[in-house]
Amino acid sequence: MIKFYYNMAPNPMKVALCLEEMGLPYELVPVDSRKGEQHAPAFLAINPNAKVPAIVDDGETVFDSNAILLYLAEKTGKFVPAPASKGRGEMLSWLMFVASGIGPYSGQAVHFRNFAPEPKEYAVNRYTFEAQRHWGILEARLGKHQFMCGDAYGIVDMAVWGWSRLIPFVLGPEAPKQYPNLQRHLAEISARPAAVRALALKDKHSFKAEMDEAARLAMFPHLAKKVA
Repeated sequence: MIKFYYNMAPNPMKVALCLEEMGLPYELVPVDSRKGEQHAPAFLAINPNAKVPAIVDDGETVFDSNAILLYLAEKTGKFVPAPASKGRGEMLSWLMFVASGIGPYSGQAVHFRNFAPEPKEYAVNRYTFEAQRHWGILEARLGKHQFMCGDAYGIVDMAVWGWSRLIPFVLGPEAPKQYPNLQRHLAEISARPAAVRALALKDKHSFKAEMDEAARLAMFPHLAKKVA
């Protein structure tokens, strides 16, 4: 059985949706980032980057959410074009776009808007602009296609869904109005039974909610004062 190291952040939620869509049995292993559990030696042995999610599948370890999506798709042959088939390159391109653009810029926009110490005006402007630009590219794409790779729902849509639920947190409460096609896409996926089950994982474990000083240092260790 797959061990799924998770919390309720955008990247683990992509994997939760994927596991549910594929009907794969899995064991939940919660990793509470606000308690610093991602820095524990046992987890670092699985993911040396100290980031959730990760999976262990019959001794095979995979970390990075987008790598996990691709691994599971290739394992099951579901929600992805076959190797060397038409559409494979398009799928990989959009998956890497989410991996290298949507996730990092949205994550940095959240960090600088909500958690970084002052001064931060330049950083907020920089990452907000780039997040808006990247989301605008997806908005245009979904204005032409039902799903990211045409008419077929796949792992790229799951990757987008992980983050698109958080657009108000990334760009502000009024931001969803700027992206009607993304909101349509989000609503369609969120209505799927697999998405409902994935979102219900919030009831399986109580993660720390407070962003106190201990949580800030666990999540952003560079904020700790260096001891001379």
